[in-house]
This record gives sequence, structure tokens and C-alpha cells, in this order.
Amino acid sequence: MKTWAEYKASQLQNPKVKEEYDALEWEYNLISARQKAGMSQQELSAATGITQADISKIENGKGNPSVNTLHRLANALHRHLRIEFA
Repeated sequence: MKTWAEYKASQLQNPKVKEEYDALEWEYNLISARQKAGMSQQELSAATGITQADISKIENGKGNPSVNTLHRLANALHRHLRIEFA
């Protein structure tokens, strides 16, 4: 039986899967950062002034956050926001 890391690595060998994963990577990073900070969406909402519903939409890829909103989220999570063109 494969571990999650092994399964993920094998799936990312597929260029189409990798492209989709990369497009969603920032959302996964936000969820991961929130969880590592030990914060619920509700707690992140209280720390940022962004509604819990909007945080949920952002994390589920249904929101369209501004750079300012992302900056507020990063600050509340004690992270740096880095936006780059590659």
C-alpha cells in the first residue's frame, strides 16, 4: 500500500494532473498554513476581519481574493505573501 506522499508523487508524474495541481497550489498552501497555525476558519476570520464564509470560498477555489485580502490572511498566519510570475 502506498503512502499519501508516494501516491501524490506518482499522480504528479501525469502532466495534466500536475498542471491542475499547480493551478490550485496556493489554495492548498492557505489551508495548510491555517491548519499549521492551529486556527479554524472562524478564528482566522476573527483575526483578519474577513468573514468565515469568504475564507471558506477562498479555500475552496470559489473566491477571488484581492492582493490586500491575501496580505491580511498571510499576516494573520504569520506568513509572508509572495506573488511571482514564473
